[in-house]
This record gives sequence, C-alpha cells and structure tokens, in this order.
Amino acid sequence: MIHHYVLASFAALWLSFAAAHATVRTETGLAESTIAASETYRLNVPTEKEISTTAVRLVIPAGVTITRFQVMPGFTRTVKTNAAGLVTEVTWKGRIGPMEYARFFFSARNPDKASTLTWKVYQTYSDGSVVAWDDTDPAQFPASKTTVK
Repeated sequence: MIHHYVLASFAALWLSFAAAHATVRTETGLAESTIAASETYRLNVPTEKEISTTAVRLVIPAGVTITRFQVMPGFTRTVKTNAAGLVTEVTWKGRIGPMEYARFFFSARNPDKASTLTWKVYQTYSDGSVVAWDDTDPAQFPASKTTVK
C-alpha cells in the first residue's frame, strides 16, 4: 500500500513539473469557454529558473476583445493596440522570484464563432533570456490554448 502511495505522489509531483509553464485559463481554471461570452481569464506564470522573471508579454489571439485588466501590485502594464483601438499585446514588468508564480487576470469578450484561441506568452528572465511559450517547439514550449464553442 505504501508503495502505491509513493508512486502516486511521485507521479503527481512529476506532472506538476511537466505542466509548469505559462498558461491562460478561465478564472475557474477551464481551457474552454463559450462563443461571444464575456470571460475573465487568468495568465499563470511560474518562474522555472533559479533567477527572477522580469517581464511577461501576452499576444492576444485574433477575435478576442480585451475589456479590462485587474491591477497587479508590483507590476507595470503596457499595451499595444491596433488601428481599431483593440489590444493586441500586453506586457507586465515586475519581479517573479525563483520558486514563485504570478497570476494576471483580465476580462475579455470571446470571438463570435467557434475557434481555438492560441495564447502566445514570452517570459523574460533577469539575465535577458526569453522563453517563448508560442508553439515554436510544441513539445518543449507549448502555447496555451482555449477552445471556444
């Protein structure tokens, strides 16, 4: 019995490390949402190195309309917009130390048709290195996805 418990604990620990990357989910933790719904999303960013994360850039998928951001103490936020005034990128600058994570909340309206949203996240560390969670290498650095149906 103890052997099974140890094995299950090891598997859970391994999965938590394997899944530790920047992800966008609904406020309730889901990877799916409803067509044209107003949704609160959360971007979860763990620091996976022995140095601090200093910036997080999120590229907003086409069809998503950002409506507001939750204030994140200790971080400054800048946005890029397109000609129509829609937010296309947001960057938070601050410090997420080793063995820490941060959650950035924002409200948005989903696209008017079924789709898969691909959230590209670029995580900058204090040494200037950038980890691109953008599906450039899906096995190593997957982009977060949300199914809208």
